[in-house]
Amino acid sequence: MSQADVITLPKIISKVPRFFSGLPSTIKGLRLSKSTDKSKPLGLGVCVELAAKKNPFGYALMYQDTQLTWAEFNAWSNRIAHYLMSKGIKKGDTVAVLVENRPELFAVTVACGKIGAISALINTSQREKVLTHSVNLVNPKAAVVGEELREAYQEVEKDLVVPAENRFYLADQDTLKEQGDAPEGWVNLAIASQDQPENNPATTQQIFMNDPCFYVYTSGTTGLPKAVIFNHGRFMKAYGAFGLSAVKLKPADRMYVTLPFYHATAMAVCWGSVLAGCSTLIIARKFSASRFWDDIRRYDATSFGYVGELCRYLMDQPPKASDINNRVRVIVGNGLRANIWRPFKERFGIDTVMELYGSSEGNIGFTNVFNFDATVGFGPFPYAIVKFDKENEMPIRGKDGFLQKVAKGESGLLIGEITERTPFHGYTDPKKTEECILRDVFKKGDAWFNSGDLMRDLGFKHAQFVDRLGDTFRWKGENVSTTEVEFILDGFEHVSETVVYGVEIPNTNGRAGMASIRLDCDESSFDFKGLLAFLQNQLPHYAVPVFLRLSDAMETTGTFKHKKAPLKDAGFDLNKQDCPVYVWLPKGDAYVRLTPEIQAKIENGEYRY
Repeated sequence: MSQADVITLPKIISKVPRFFSGLPSTIKGLRLSKSTDKSKPLGLGVCVELAAKKNPFGYALMYQDTQLTWAEFNAWSNRIAHYLMSKGIKKGDTVAVLVENRPELFAVTVACGKIGAISALINTSQREKVLTHSVNLVNPKAAVVGEELREAYQEVEKDLVVPAENRFYLADQDTLKEQGDAPEGWVNLAIASQDQPENNPATTQQIFMNDPCFYVYTSGTTGLPKAVIFNHGRFMKAYGAFGLSAVKLKPADRMYVTLPFYHATAMAVCWGSVLAGCSTLIIARKFSASRFWDDIRRYDATSFGYVGELCRYLMDQPPKASDINNRVRVIVGNGLRANIWRPFKERFGIDTVMELYGSSEGNIGFTNVFNFDATVGFGPFPYAIVKFDKENEMPIRGKDGFLQKVAKGESGLLIGEITERTPFHGYTDPKKTEECILRDVFKKGDAWFNSGDLMRDLGFKHAQFVDRLGDTFRWKGENVSTTEVEFILDGFEHVSETVVYGVEIPNTNGRAGMASIRLDCDESSFDFKGLLAFLQNQLPHYAVPVFLRLSDAMETTGTFKHKKAPLKDAGFDLNKQDCPVYVWLPKGDAYVRLTPEIQAKIENGEYRY
C-alpha cells in the first residue's frame, strides 16, 4: 500500500470546504438513511411519485430513441400496477422478472413496488438448473418475461412453480408504441394494461420500511444463488446515503448505466441516485467499450455507473483526442483499481469518483464522500476490521475470546455490527442467514455481519478494498460461487471430483475461475471441447472457468474440506505445479494445454481477458 493512500487529518481538512458546500443535502441523506421510523410510508413507489410531482416534464428514462418524462413513466407504472392487482397480485406476493435492461424492466418493478409485491430480479445470464433454482426459490405468484428471455424461460418452464395463467409477456420493442404479439398461452402485459387507470394506487401509501421490495440474487459463499431480501427501507438508505449525500445529481443531470439492473449497484445505487435528483436515467442494453463515449456524448450524460472491469476496458481502448470531450463530472460504482484510478480521471477529465462499497445482503457500506483517490470512502455505520487467519479462513480471537481490530494501515476481515439502525435482513433461508453472523465479537451477546471481504484500515473511518474471501471470487464485475460451478462441473462425463477457486491474471480486475479436476479417464480421451460447450450452456459467461488443473488426488483437511490455499497460491503458473494445466483462450472453442509460451503471453497481456 502506498503511504499516500493513508488518510490523515490534513487531508481531511483540505476536503472540508467542498464537503460543506453540499452539507444540507448530505445531512438530509444521512438522516434518511439512518431512519428507524416503521410507521412512515416510503419506498420505491413513493420515490417515483415524488419525482413525478417535482419534475413532471423532465425526462425520467432514455433508451435508444425512447424518451419518457417522469409523468409519463409514473402513469405507465400505475397502469401495470392496477392491472396486476386486478389479476390478484397483492402485497407480499412475489413476481419473477426476467427482462433485460430496457424501460419495461423499470415500469414492472415500480408497479410491483407500488403494490407491495416483491420483484425477483432474475440474473438474465442464468440458464437451466440455476435458473430453475432461482425462480422456484422465491415461490412467485407470477412471472414477467421479456421476449429476449422467453426461450430460456421455456426451456425450464415445466419445472417452475409459476402459475400458468400468470405468465406475462413483453415484446422486445418499445411496447408503449407497439405492443407486439404474445405467444400462445401468454398474456401480453402491454396490451392487457394499456387501458388501466393512470392514477397513483392507494397501496403506495401502505408500504413501510420493513416491507420487501426486491429479491436480489447473490452467489454468496456457498451453494447455488441465494435470494437476498432487499426491503423498501434499504432502498431508502441507498436513495439517501448515495443519492442525496454523495452523488447529488440535479434535475438537469443524466446518468448513463450499462450495468445489469438485476444487481443492487445499478438498481439501488445508480437508479436511487437518479430518483433522489429527479434526474434522467440513460439505459444501455449492454456494455460496449468502443461505443461507450459516443453514447455519453449522444445523450449528453453528466454521470455514469461503473464497476472496476468496465473502467479497465475503457482504459484499454486506443486513446483519442475526443476522450476528454464529455460533460461527465461524477461517476459512481465500485471496484476501480488503485493503479488506474488517477490515470482514468485524467484521461477522461472526471472530477469525482464516488467509489462505494456494499453488498446486496450486507448491513454496512462505504462511500467516497470526500473524493479521495484509491479508497471505498467513509463508513458511517458501525463496523470493524479484525485480524483474520487466511490459512484456516477464520477471524482470530484473543486470549479473552474476543476478536481483535487491526492497526491503521493493516488489512483484515470487515464486519458490521447488527443493530436496530443497521439490521441484517439476510436471505430467504434462515440457516444461511445465521451462517453470516458472528456472535460474541467484542462483548458477550453482540452480533456482527461477516462481510467475507478483506479491507485495509486507512484511518478516519476510511477503508480500502483488498480481496474477497471464502468460496466466492469476483470476475468481470460479478460474484462467482465456487460451489455453484463445482456442482455444474461434477455433472460432466468423466469428471469425478472438482475444486473451484479464483486466480489472478496480471492487469485484470478480480480473479479468473480455475478448476482443479480429477478425471476417471485418460487425459487423452477426455472431451475438452465438449466440456467448454457444456459449461457455456449451463453457466453465465463470467462463471465459466478460464483454467483447468488435472489432479490425481485432492488434498483435504481432517474434516474433509478441500485445501484451496495451496491451489490459489500456485494459480496457473506451470513452475509451481507438476499437474497438466489447460486454458480457455479468448475466442477459443475448447480448453487447450497450457504451455510456457502461452503462459508468458497471458502474463504479458498478449491474450486479453
